Amino acid sequence: MGYVERNELLSNSEGSIYKLVNLAAKRALDIADGQPKLVEANPAIKPSTVALNEISVGKVQAKKTKKEK
Repeated sequence: MGYVERNELLSNSEGSIYKLVNLAAKRALDIADGQPKLVEANPAIKPSTVALNEISVGKVQAKKTKKEK
């Protein structure tokens, strides 16, 4: 689990860094609470890192929002 490109992460969070941070934080809390990891990871790796890796491979994505006109 090495370095993950920011653009790769942003593509799964509608291009918003705010949504990316919220998505990663919520997923990391789920993992810390005992939810299964969606990618293979060493147990010593922190939940926040696992969450970012799940986002980068597309296992976790932000919900699409409807834009108002």
